[in-house]
Amino acid sequence: MKLDEMREKTVDELQSAIVDWKKDLFNYKLQLSTHKLENTALISKTKRLIAQAKTIIKEKANA
Repeated sequence: MKLDEMREKTVDELQSAIVDWKKDLFNYKLQLSTHKLENTALISKTKRLIAQAKTIIKEKANA
């Protein structure tokens, strides 16, 4: 998801997306520990998405 798409979403939609991404991140870490994760870049991309969404939520709260 791109930043422009994130900014168009409501806070509730972003929070539900964060929950989904955290579940994905947990699964990626499990797969990494069992050596089944082939694309390790997914972990950092998911962390970045979570951070960006949290930042947008803060921006909307302060606006």
